Amino acid sequence: MTFSAQETVSGQVVEDSAELHLMTVQEIMACGLLSTHFQPLGRLRDGEIFGHEALVRGPKGHALGSPDALFAAAHEQGVSFDLEVHCVKLALQNWARQGMKGRLLVNLSASALATLMAHPVAHGVLGLVRELGIVTGRLVVELTEHERVANLPRLQQAVSLIRHHGVQLALDDFGDGRSSLRLWAELKPDYVKIDKYFAKDIASHPDKVQTITALKRIAETFGTQMVAEGLETAEELRVLRDLGIELGQGYLLGRPQADLVEALLPAAANVITSREISVLPSKTRSGRSDFTVGEILQRVAPLPAEATHLDAARRFQQDEMLKAMAVVQDGRPIGLVNRQVFFNHYAKPYFRELYDKRSCLLFANTQPMLLESHIGLDELTDVLTSEDQRYLTEGFVITKDGAYVGMGTGERLVRAVTELRIEAARHANPLTFLPGNIPLTLHISRLLGSGAEFVACYADLNHFKPFNDYYGYWRGDEMIRLLANTLVAHCDVRRDFIGHVGGDDFVILFQSEDWARRTEEAVAAFNKAALGLYDETARQQGGIEAEDRDGVLRFFPFTTLSAGVMRVSAGDFTRADMVASAAAAAKHKAKQLATGIYVDQHPGGGHGLTSAAQR
Repeated sequence: MTFSAQETVSGQVVEDSAELHLMTVQEIMACGLLSTHFQPLGRLRDGEIFGHEALVRGPKGHALGSPDALFAAAHEQGVSFDLEVHCVKLALQNWARQGMKGRLLVNLSASALATLMAHPVAHGVLGLVRELGIVTGRLVVELTEHERVANLPRLQQAVSLIRHHGVQLALDDFGDGRSSLRLWAELKPDYVKIDKYFAKDIASHPDKVQTITALKRIAETFGTQMVAEGLETAEELRVLRDLGIELGQGYLLGRPQADLVEALLPAAANVITSREISVLPSKTRSGRSDFTVGEILQRVAPLPAEATHLDAARRFQQDEMLKAMAVVQDGRPIGLVNRQVFFNHYAKPYFRELYDKRSCLLFANTQPMLLESHIGLDELTDVLTSEDQRYLTEGFVITKDGAYVGMGTGERLVRAVTELRIEAARHANPLTFLPGNIPLTLHISRLLGSGAEFVACYADLNHFKPFNDYYGYWRGDEMIRLLANTLVAHCDVRRDFIGHVGGDDFVILFQSEDWARRTEEAVAAFNKAALGLYDETARQQGGIEAEDRDGVLRFFPFTTLSAGVMRVSAGDFTRADMVASAAAAAKHKAKQLATGIYVDQHPGGGHGLTSAAQR
């Protein structure tokens, strides 16, 4: 908005633009130079407009045209409270003038809300609401600057008063590094707007997915609806929709503008109404992140430093299951007595006569392995691969801040690490770092639940075992990594999920419409690249001579890729394991027919073949 000489604004004359720039915030308000823009909030389950947030705008072209500059100047001039109340009134008037669609979210700082509800001006605001015919149940106060709440009881009283009038409460910018979880618990807002940091690039950040999931559980506990702010891309919107976030706001859904909108922008509406699901980013796991050596601790009473061989013998005789004991002085371990080692000495002739009454430390291990109880899986793996392996038979001592707490055995350590590694492999394959069986099953279940049409492709190598036996496991691992990299290169990682279920078996869940081209190109690319893993002699001969499963030496052609493909429509399957089994059957058919790719039009369209060279 620009002004020429002698232009009248709200009954006052602004002489020229130079005078405009000299006006205080109070004068700008008095002259009616502030305006309201509205930014829509949408429901992520159906794309309907939930409401609009009212945002103030200063005079166009003025130094105080932006909200940040305007409020900074108001703070310097001591009129912050006046400005906030003025913005609320202006928003109410403009919203009512445009038909009051949906809900209206108005911003108030925590201090302004507390002051307003204890101030006579509150009657004026409520009177304006009644005068405009506004239903208070459609108003939401969006609490800003809540990180600086100095008087929580006063704020709680103000919130109780607005709720008495039917007005709802939203907490703005939660998670920006300053907001308080305690404030969420104390105020129990109807809505919490999650800071835009968590939405930005969430499709490629598993930590952000986990954080949003955790916040959603908190929201469910408090009966709060979550609003994802700062949505700017289709991928961000799709992930947050699939995570079950109720409401969204951002430039993808709608930009701030003077007029209320009837619908979200088409780009956002298309994502929300689409049955296509997101490929949630997965975090590579090495095992349970919360596992510690304390979980395999055995509470064994230690021997005191002055204990004799006779004392140790009596303890072992009293408990036949006791494998080892620590010797402790002033609460700290100074040695370890292993049962087998002890009795090897104790059974020798004249040992008892010579050593029964002497210190048990004489033949003990005075430098036992000490592990702090908080040590996790990665450190334990390092322990298993260390040069000193005596602890596997002798056991080891578990401490907390250096003080003795219990014993551990090599057997329990090996079992725990092995089980955790197996469990980790179900989440992410340790060779390719692609998702394993559990994330794969969850993704199939999500696809089935959405009713989306997708394509399940089961990929497997032909003649891989002879190759692996001939060249060794290292070259075999290299071929599996080549297959993983080839599949990733020919998929749209934003839409297509790739799982490594073990060995040379992979499953791709396509949502890309051009899945057929991607599959054919992946097969051709792998078959060509795999030749580079053979030596020159094998390439000239067209393969290798190796033993088959019966131990008979015979000729095997080059390792190639087979893919069983199955189109899945809504209602075809009810469980993830049914999809996996049917895709595996299609893969077996592809290998039997030696066609490279076999397409099973399950369940209604018969069967078809797509030729792809195996060479």
